[in-house]
Amino acid sequence: MILKNLRIWSREGFAEDCYLTVEGSRIHAIGPMSECPMDGESLDCRGYTAYPGFIDAHSHLGMFDDSIGAEGEDGNESTDPITPQLRGIDSVYAMDRGFADALAAGVTTVVTGPGSANAIAGTFCAVKTYGRIVDEMVIKSPVAMKMAFGENPKGIYGDKSETPSTRMATAALVREQLFKAQRYMQDLEKAAEDPDEDEPEFDMKCEALLPVLRRELPVHIHAHRADDIATAVRICHEFGLRYVLVHATEGHLIADYLAKENISIICGPMINHRSKPELSGFVMDSPTQLAKAGIPISICTDHPEIPQDLLAVSAGLCVREGLPWQTAMEAITWVPAVQAGIEDRVGSLAPGLDADLVLFDTDPLTLEARPALVMVNGQIIHKNSQNDCGFV
Repeated sequence: MILKNLRIWSREGFAEDCYLTVEGSRIHAIGPMSECPMDGESLDCRGYTAYPGFIDAHSHLGMFDDSIGAEGEDGNESTDPITPQLRGIDSVYAMDRGFADALAAGVTTVVTGPGSANAIAGTFCAVKTYGRIVDEMVIKSPVAMKMAFGENPKGIYGDKSETPSTRMATAALVREQLFKAQRYMQDLEKAAEDPDEDEPEFDMKCEALLPVLRRELPVHIHAHRADDIATAVRICHEFGLRYVLVHATEGHLIADYLAKENISIICGPMINHRSKPELSGFVMDSPTQLAKAGIPISICTDHPEIPQDLLAVSAGLCVREGLPWQTAMEAITWVPAVQAGIEDRVGSLAPGLDADLVLFDTDPLTLEARPALVMVNGQIIHKNSQNDCGFV
């Protein structure tokens, strides 16, 4: 398929009067219309701009099923505060109608996984938003190990008179499990080097943390308050972990400190209210302040905290608060792809990458914007019936 007469957005800006060809599930070529192939099925996209399919860096889509209630809540295993052995992919309900809502809004990939009830919650996965079987939708699993600090773990377990009931207990539980996994890893290495050494008894929790300790798998850390952010950084330093901060609601208060860490942050949800004490420092321009400090940021919905289809609206609100438009667009395309380690598949439009793209005839970060066309894996999945363009 050939998309003709396109305007194409990239991290370098806009390119006018272009073509883009799709072969199978991948982008085959991009170039000026003067070099456009003449043969093959084509769509005249004059007046439209192509963007990479939007990516939500932190969601729970498919984990807390739409309209079902408690029976569909599979995102928090709140019987044990330390569950690194859990895999988010095993709870994703691919037929949740939130996936269709996401597609209609141009969100073609989400990074989804367990909630923040547990200090160590399990792994996240990156999935396309089109499909019926999660194994056919997945781009990468695991993407990250989820950890959480602050009110959620201590509230969930403290209310049951169980540990943790304080912030220091949450940190202690995380450290304890990391120390156990570290010792387990050392014993495995000794057994591999010396045939006289016995392997340690199999431990599923420790096994799950081996790629984290080996820096093969980053940690995505739920933290709102500045002190919880600092605790997360402290523990990551102690064990040499790769990490991405999630939410970082008070990150703007310590932006200079975080800038020295050479990390990135997943900001959001942006359509929010100060519903609990650790959100008292929430300000809409936090992503702006973090970006000004030189910290790469993405924007998330934290679905179902806010609906999955409001990702681009969330980015638009950040523009209203001073975030440069280009930075906001990168925050829902390129940056989340890099944070998830899937930039070789999605997050930009280039030959060899997945043909996941959205077409707009207006600024996609405005309230009135609807994608005229959504393509996933080279297939046109969604067309806007309210749009009068020739190919719809």
